[in-house]
Order: sequence, then structure tokens, then C-alpha cells
Amino acid sequence: MPNRRDTLLMSVGAALSVAVPAMAAGEAIPEPVGTVDVTKLMQPGPLEDMILGNADAPVTIVEYASMGCSHCADFTVETLPAIKQTYISTGKAKLIFRELPLEPRSTGIFMLARCVTKERYYPFIETLFRHQRQWMETKDITGYLQQTSKLAGLTEGEFKSCLANQELLNKVNASRERALKEFGVTGTPTFFINGKKYVGSLTTAQMSSIIETELKTLR
Repeated sequence: MPNRRDTLLMSVGAALSVAVPAMAAGEAIPEPVGTVDVTKLMQPGPLEDMILGNADAPVTIVEYASMGCSHCADFTVETLPAIKQTYISTGKAKLIFRELPLEPRSTGIFMLARCVTKERYYPFIETLFRHQRQWMETKDITGYLQQTSKLAGLTEGEFKSCLANQELLNKVNASRERALKEFGVTGTPTFFINGKKYVGSLTTAQMSSIIETELKTLR
């Protein structure tokens, strides 16, 4: 059974009873702005892919995001819960979150996310997106992240060691460079859904429509 620490950290990632809304009046289904070779996209990169959902799910959502990106936080907080419930938990889609830090604090957070256990990776990321304003406005970012990391199971020594890990830093930076140079990512969030590229945050209805279209294509 999960202990109190796990419950606190993982509560934001729990399945929610959220109905997928219909497209709002005037809300258009976004068109992809390009495509990439899916085989190349899924090749191993500098960091191990963290898969949320069934690895064999027919629809693959690759998200490139930065922790300081408000639109990335909006997607995680407002859109992702319903997508998890309707598509990821049912085996229709999987999410692969890839790090694309745009400033030093995001780099540090991504390093810490890679130092917690795999089971706590997504809850850690989601917790910090949910509380983005708090850590962006605090004067003691180190103390804030250390406390959050403690909830995720890192000791003070492990916290300091993680942030001083040059090899890990190099991998996070290499992951960013790969996104920029190989896949043409120019901003966050950027999504590749079965290889089709979408730029900017997507509403639940928009992403649902894209996923449904992909599922119909595969039938």
C-alpha cells in the first residue's frame, strides 16, 4: 500500500472522473504543421523514454515541454487528466514526455525527475507543473525543490548529488539539442501524435479529436 509520501506526490496523477467535452463552438480541430519519421522519433535518445500507459498502445503522443512553460502546465493540469482516463488507461494511447528545458530551473527539475524512481517520475513532473507559479515566484528555489524531492523519496545527499551530476546534465542538454536539430521543435509544448506535429497547448476536445482520427485510421 502507498505510504503518505507516495499519496501526497501521486495524488495529482490519479485518475479523475472527467468526461471528455465536445468541441466548443468555434473551436477548430487543429491541423498538423508537419510530420516526422516515426521510426526516427522513437529511436533511443540520450535519456530513456518514460512511457505513461501501455507501450503497445496504437497511438503514441510524444510531448516536448519545459517546466517554466505556462502552456505546458495548462496541458498537464487541464487536459491530461481526461486524456489519461479515456485513452491512456484504456490502452488506446500512450504518452512519452521528453525534456526540453528553456531555462536553468527547468534543467534542474528535469535532472531531479530523472533521479527519483521511475514510478515517481510522472507524479513529480505533474506536481511541479501544478504548482508552477509557487516555485517560479519563490526566492528559495533550492529549498522548494529539495522539499518536493524529499516527498519523492530523495534524501538531502541524493538531492545534492543529482544536481551535481555532470553526466546527467549533459544528457538533458543533449535531449534538448536533439529535439531542436532532428525534429525541428521550436517551442513548447510541441506534440508528435503518431508522427504528426502539433505546436501549442491542446484542449481536451482537440486532443481527443486527434486521437480519435488516428484510431479510425488504424482500424
